[in-house]
This record gives sequence, C-alpha cells and structure tokens, in this order.
Amino acid sequence: MSVNRLVVVLNDQLDRDSPLLADLDASRDLVWMVEAPAETRRPGAHQQRLVLLLSAMRHLRDELQAGGMRVHYRALDDAPADAPAQPVASYLAADIAELAPNTVVLMEAGDWAVEQSLLETVREAGCELEWHEDTHFLATRGAFQHWAEGRKSLTMEYFYRGMRKRHHILVADGKPVGGAWNFDQDNRAAFGAAGPGALPAHPTFPPDRITEGVIEAVVDGHGDHPGDARQFNQPVTPAQARLALEDFIAYRLPSFGTFQDAIWLGDPLLYHARLSAALNLHLLDPRDCINAAVTAWERGDAPLNAVEGFVRQILGWREFIRGVYWLRMPEYAQMNALGHDAALPDFYWDGQTDMACMADAMAGLLRHGYAHHIQRLMVLGLFAQLYGAHPYAFHEWHMAMYLDAADWVSLPNALGMSQFGDGGVVGTKPYCASGAYIDRMSNACSSCRYNPRQATGEHACPFTTLYWDFLDRHEAQLSGNRRLQFQFKNLQRKSDADRAAIREQAAALRSRMTPTHAG
Repeated sequence: MSVNRLVVVLNDQLDRDSPLLADLDASRDLVWMVEAPAETRRPGAHQQRLVLLLSAMRHLRDELQAGGMRVHYRALDDAPADAPAQPVASYLAADIAELAPNTVVLMEAGDWAVEQSLLETVREAGCELEWHEDTHFLATRGAFQHWAEGRKSLTMEYFYRGMRKRHHILVADGKPVGGAWNFDQDNRAAFGAAGPGALPAHPTFPPDRITEGVIEAVVDGHGDHPGDARQFNQPVTPAQARLALEDFIAYRLPSFGTFQDAIWLGDPLLYHARLSAALNLHLLDPRDCINAAVTAWERGDAPLNAVEGFVRQILGWREFIRGVYWLRMPEYAQMNALGHDAALPDFYWDGQTDMACMADAMAGLLRHGYAHHIQRLMVLGLFAQLYGAHPYAFHEWHMAMYLDAADWVSLPNALGMSQFGDGGVVGTKPYCASGAYIDRMSNACSSCRYNPRQATGEHACPFTTLYWDFLDRHEAQLSGNRRLQFQFKNLQRKSDADRAAIREQAAALRSRMTPTHAG
C-alpha cells in the first residue's frame, strides 16, 4: 500500500470539518484511527463512556470509507483480549514502520502526554510532520498564552469579557447587552417545595447497527465496569448532536439559567443541555451552540440570563480551562496544594451510601455517565475535597466515569477548581461548604438520615463534620485567604472541646469509609 500522508485522527477529533480531513487525496492519503486499549481498559471506565467513544469513532470511519477514503482502523477486537494495553503512540509507531508514509499529519491533541508521545514517535520515525492547530476552539493556545503573560492571576471573568468583545457576542458598541457582563446572580435559584414540576423530556437516540454492535461488545468485555451500556442514549454523529442542540434551545434554554445550580432528587438532567460530550468529541461546534443561543434571545425565545449563562460556559469557562491546561502542563498534573492523599471511598464507584445527596448524584452518574456542574462541584467534588482525596486520583475517577471527560478539561476542573489541588490557579479559594449549602439548593436533606446542621453526634451530616474538620486542618494555610475570612471566623468561635469532637468524628468517618477497591 503506497501512502503519501498518514492522517492521524484521535478519538476526540471527530469533526468532519477538521483541518485533518481537509483536502484528502483518496488515492495517496490514508486516515489512521485506533481504539486504544489504554483508554478502554481504564480502571472503572463507565460502560457508556466506552460505547460513546467507540461508536462515534466507528461512525466516522464508515462515513469516510463510504465517501471513498482509505482508513487504516485498529479496532479493539483486532488484538487478543489479553494483549497489553498499549498507548496510541505504540500503535502509530508500528504502523509507520509497516506503511512507510512520507508525511504524518497531526493536530493538537486534548491530552498533553498523548501529544508529546505522538510527536516523539514521528520524530523517531524520521517522517515529515504536517502539524495543525485545532480550529474547533475559539482561542488558540498562543492567544491564551499571550493573554496570560504578565498577569499575577488568571481570572476567567476577564478572559471571558475579552472573548465576548473579540468575537462580538452579546456586545453592542463594545459594551455588554443588558448592561452587565455576567448574570450569575440571577442563575442561582433553588426549586420551591413543590419541585421543578413537569420537565421537558430529553431527546432520545436509539442505537443503530453500529452502536448496537458496540453495546454488545462492551457488555461482553466490560460488563463488570460501572454503568450499563444497554442504557446508552447519546449522540454519536454530528447530525444527532445538532438535533440535541436544537432540542435544548427550544425546550430547556428558557429555564436553564435561573435553575442551573438547583438539584432535585430523582431528576439528574433537569434543564441542562448535556451537550458537553458531543462538544468534547468535536461532534458539535461551539460556535453553533453560541449562535443558536444568541439567536433564541434575539427572537425573544429565551431570557438574557439564560443565554448569557450558557454562552459563558462555552465561550468563557470551556476556553479558559483549555488555556490553563496547555499553559501549565505538564507540571499542573503533579500539583497537590493541600497535601491530600486519600483514595476515594467505594461509593464513588457503586453509589452505595446512606447520604441522600451523594446516593442521588451517583445514581444519575451511573445511569447517564453525566452529572450537572453543581452535582460535580458541590456534591461529588465537595465531599472528595473535604474527605481529603488525592486531587489526581479524583481526576482519574472523573476521567473514568464521565462521558464528557478529556484530560484538558478534567485536570483544571477536577484537580484544580474542585479539589483546589492547584492552590488557586483556577479558583481563588477552595469550594468548601457544609451540608447547609446542599440543603439550600436541593431537597436531599429532607429525606436523609443526617442533619446538615449537626457536625457531631449520631445524626451529624458527614459533609458538615468534614467541612469543619477541613477548615481546622488547613487553618494555618488558608486562613489568610480573604474569601474565606467569614468561614474561619465561624471556626474560631468554636471551643477547643467542640473542635476536638469534630476531629474525632471526622476520623471515625474516614475509618468507616476506607476503600476496599478502586474501580
């Protein structure tokens, strides 16, 4: 087989308009894709995450082949089940040696280690490299680095405002429409006692022949992993992802903003878009999401607080997080500012806990491979931080369990914002709170055996116990943070006896929750 250009397409580079797939010559070029066992054998990988990755890749493969393009595709079942789980670069090295291409075409990856290993592989093979920036994003790596230069701290809000101006989004004459850049204060409502009421149904995507085959393979080969592949219901093609976007804009965006921080037991999806998995695989373009939301506001179909909040998540936070990742890697992955070193309790894998909020968040995660941002940050993430989980271990769990996880987005969000492992690169303070926050934003505490107001005793809420213990343990390190002054003043009002009792209860909690397995 004569190969001029070997075009490497990774499992999160599935954009049909990608620079990788532009100007392909079917007679001389060869698209290269691999279902790497290193990903599919990730400890505890959610079954639906595996279905999504494999099905989305196979749909692109078949689409390219139907269009006359040659595709060199390494499927999982091409290798023996007991074969070592090799990284992507190992497969590429072997195929370069066999196919002898003149040029290897690569695009910026979503994982620092993967990118470095691919570049090294091409160098060692002596091939010419054709390199592309990832045009999926609205800010290049270089643009973010230029923005960050000389700044004492990286504040997402300032980056976001610059992006709004640069791309002329919700801006008129250089000023924000509605008179404010950020309507976050209007987006923190909780549901009343009656709950959210009737919620709009989320779209369904019945599995086709390709997806059915993947589901069967995952159940057969990974049936002991968390989740259930047979409940898979996600877009696996750009056309399906666009339908999901249209459905969100029409039926949930109008109420999304106001209730985006709310939690209600048994309703893990609420008004959320659930588009992040399609976005992070590049099945959906962020520009299309932004434009659809802004158009809905211009038509009067969605309020500004909802549209601005949605735009901020994509144009602001998503781009900012990617910028931080590439600015700070590889050192970022080693950061552990609080010195936490515990393994995650078993209920992070099986959901078996008597804490109502945690059990509900885990039930949704096991069912859908998804939890909305407040469940991630202020339930699952908060408990891990207060418990003292190692921040990189929390990131690894996040990578295994969430359909939308990618290294570039998980590390700054999980290790950084959620666990404060970066010491304040992403967030200016640890997001620490007691059970009172969960009680305020959800109906979980009313059906829970624990009392969010109690830190000690039989009915003490583990969140509240560990919250005060967290402040006590880190008082010397964190009490100077101006955003934690109120919390530390409250801690200092407690007597020595109260603080000792909290420490004792926290130690007993940790002893009972010591994990017996991981994934």
